Amino acid sequence: MNKNNIYIGCLALALTSVSPVLAQVETEDSVVNVAFGKVAKEDLVYAVSSLNMNELSKKTANNYSLSNVSSYISGYNGNVWGQGALVLIDGVPRDASMVKASEIESVTVMKDAAAVALYGSRAAKGVVLITTRRGKVAPLSIDVRGTAGWSVPKVFPKYLDSDCYMTLYNEACANDGIAPKYDAATIYNANQGTNPYRYPSLNLYSSDYLRQSKFNVNGTADVYGGTEKTRYYLNLGVDYNNSLIKYGEHANGKDFTFNVRGNVDMTLAEWLTATTNAAVIVNDNNTGRGDYWGNAANMRVNLEGQFAPMLPISMMDTNNATIRDYIAASNHLIDGQYLLGGSTSYQSNALSEALVAGYTRQKYRKFLFDVAVKADLSGITKGLAFKTAFSVDYNTHYSEAYALGYAVYQPTWGNINGKDMIIGLNKINEDKSSTSEYVGQATYHQTMMFSAQFDYIRTFSDLHNVSANLVGWGYQQQYSADENHSGEGAYHRTSNVNLGLRAAYNYAHRYYVDFSGNVVHSAKLPEGKRNGFSPTVTLGWRISNEKFMENATWLDDLRITASYANIAQDIDISDYYMYKADYQFGPSYGWYQWADGSVGGSTASSRKGANDELTFIRRKEFRVGLDAAFLNRMFKLNLNYFNQTTSGLLTQGSSTIYPSFYNSGLGNFLPWKNFNEDRRSGFDFAARMDKKFGDWEVGIGFSGMVYTSKALTRDEVWENDYLYRQNHALDASWGYVCEGFFKDQSDIDNSPKQTFGGTVKPGDLKYSDINKDGVIDSKDQIDLGKMGWEAAPFTFGVNATVKWKNFTLFIAGGGRTGAYGYKSNAYYWNRGTSKFSEVALGRWTEATAATATYPRLTTGDGTNNYQNSTFWLYKTDNFTLNNVQLTYDLPKSIFNHIFIKGLSVYAGANDLVMLAKEREYMEMAIGSEPLYRSFYLGFKVNM
Repeated sequence: MNKNNIYIGCLALALTSVSPVLAQVETEDSVVNVAFGKVAKEDLVYAVSSLNMNELSKKTANNYSLSNVSSYISGYNGNVWGQGALVLIDGVPRDASMVKASEIESVTVMKDAAAVALYGSRAAKGVVLITTRRGKVAPLSIDVRGTAGWSVPKVFPKYLDSDCYMTLYNEACANDGIAPKYDAATIYNANQGTNPYRYPSLNLYSSDYLRQSKFNVNGTADVYGGTEKTRYYLNLGVDYNNSLIKYGEHANGKDFTFNVRGNVDMTLAEWLTATTNAAVIVNDNNTGRGDYWGNAANMRVNLEGQFAPMLPISMMDTNNATIRDYIAASNHLIDGQYLLGGSTSYQSNALSEALVAGYTRQKYRKFLFDVAVKADLSGITKGLAFKTAFSVDYNTHYSEAYALGYAVYQPTWGNINGKDMIIGLNKINEDKSSTSEYVGQATYHQTMMFSAQFDYIRTFSDLHNVSANLVGWGYQQQYSADENHSGEGAYHRTSNVNLGLRAAYNYAHRYYVDFSGNVVHSAKLPEGKRNGFSPTVTLGWRISNEKFMENATWLDDLRITASYANIAQDIDISDYYMYKADYQFGPSYGWYQWADGSVGGSTASSRKGANDELTFIRRKEFRVGLDAAFLNRMFKLNLNYFNQTTSGLLTQGSSTIYPSFYNSGLGNFLPWKNFNEDRRSGFDFAARMDKKFGDWEVGIGFSGMVYTSKALTRDEVWENDYLYRQNHALDASWGYVCEGFFKDQSDIDNSPKQTFGGTVKPGDLKYSDINKDGVIDSKDQIDLGKMGWEAAPFTFGVNATVKWKNFTLFIAGGGRTGAYGYKSNAYYWNRGTSKFSEVALGRWTEATAATATYPRLTTGDGTNNYQNSTFWLYKTDNFTLNNVQLTYDLPKSIFNHIFIKGLSVYAGANDLVMLAKEREYMEMAIGSEPLYRSFYLGFKVNM
């Protein structure tokens, strides 16, 4: 069989895939879901990558919809080619969390502009298309999967104990020339731990309050089958997580999700088919009140020496009548032994809130429904079909809450008969009583989508393959919220309306030409500018089908593609009416005295000018791609080079476009204008090797992306060339070059003046005077590197599958290099009264000047030291082993005479290892729940 016949067969397969029973004849990776249809993988000329989730689910139990996608698909790291993509589930804009991996047939990432053109403006930054599983012509089958696991915190912040904190705070006082705050006896007693109620050392990360791990269990059941007339699929799923916090109401915390998804495909007549999908997701999240993790990171360990969260009654002087009355009247005697501690500064804290303040129960309800009808119009002309679809989603959220006010008590300590005793209490607030829950907040989201399309696919003389699509697509998303708690929602709906045409031709699957044109509409623009046209053209050449390649028997496929696109979008137009002038009225906006000297009055003042020429932002893109397969398809390679320019980004032109009097005391008359321009370029690649020998099967994949960005045009004026953001990376960060610590006062006196506030002293950070003007200020900032906000200069993913007999080992990971970050959170940037982390042990003193790794301590806000600079800069280079799973498939022979057809058991881990120089810092969460390393066991049974 020659190569032409092979590819004609592939096209025939793709055409069959649009019939009512296509799922029965597809091979697993023969076709790829693209915009409003499917394409034979061998005829794909766009930068599109697809992942078969059915196959992946046999190797990993991860149930998030996009788990491990970045380990397989190049150019995707959560963004697509550095930009946030539109997520579609079965063609409808939806959040990726609305579907689980077990419900998904495939995930397709559409990267280039030509691939997404038919979706219109909202898809101009790429599309992630999630296609859910469907029924097939087969007897009833049931798949059941159950997984149980536990999640262990990767790392907790390390804060200093109370005595160390007080010692260092006194040092900070000495550095600032003020008297020490804590006396030696207090520090000593805290160190000895003789009375933790009088000398507390609070550690909310300790085992007193946290479990060693939290538990997760989830299960799914798939029911599917059908006939040529009707095919069905049903998925049921549950997921449960408990809380890591074991204290107070938090101990009852849980997150529970129940979901149902089903669909039916019906053949109503030989020429007419219909599809309906529905899903219901119920999620309940229960937590105690109070910001536990925020308090854990920010509340000082010694609580300022003012109180302890719990005050033991056994240490109170009950001869004091006031104390006796407080104890008798309290509604909150914890375990009958404690009153709640507090102070005027700490009227509540994480522990008291958890114990008595109540709870919050978040309720999320989601309903998703869509229906489609498809008609084969071959009776009119061969190859013609029509399809229309409609969907509606309702997502609601509300909270049921129980809140209770309570009193706290600030103790006065004394010594009675040689023992520490509380001899006085200052009551703050009052105990409240209530038995009523209330609705805390409510939000509502609605998405409605409609599409209609004519499709034409036909082959002439077995060589000329023609296809075309005429598509109308639109959707609206509405957000609303209760007025009292969450604002009034959005007045304008998020909308996307477009009419698209695609026409494609290939000759003998050798030469390809593809054209797409799309008319988009945007109500964000002025009349006369609301419609835009988005053309794309793509060319392809399968070199391996040429006669001069006939002797290259080692080469299975070699194809190059190229495309150019000019896409109109309004995603980066942030609001409606930006083209209109805007005025405000009132005495705070403008007050004018009358000419005769009398009082005068308020008047209108302009907030922005009008621009009736405001128009679409454009994504102009050139792409070249290569696909190759070698040695009987053992090796596969995909490459894409892309160069895209985003032009017409908005600015008000205050620096270079309009004169200064446009923004003066008379008001701001600056209009929004299309002016700024960005460029993103790079190349992505995916290489794969699959080999079978004996009882072994091995598959290894490596994918990556080299990425650069540049601000091509900016409305800006700076005194020095190095300050211009133009011609620098979009994720470039400007900061100061740190020369180390000031050695002494002489060093300070002989250095440029630093202007960040406060008094500069020995041990403070010293910065370079870049412009040599004798002053350190914002003019001395330079480009310190790329932060990788959109994508690091190099991102990569790896995956490996090794199968031996009935054992399957799966590994997936990924990483990034070339980007930077700042150690600028509260763990490093201590501001006066914040608690000290262990990094403060490396602080500068006269004795440690040669070895110091941290600036001198201060009771002030440390503004001079806490600037983005090379001192705090670190490389974010890392590799993370995201998923490892070992699966064993029990021999099918043991199930010959029972209803079970197959059984697998597995064990695995997620986020198992990170390799990075700054691993501990990168895995540390400050002020939020920790990051986890998860382990699990499970089974899958087919019946």
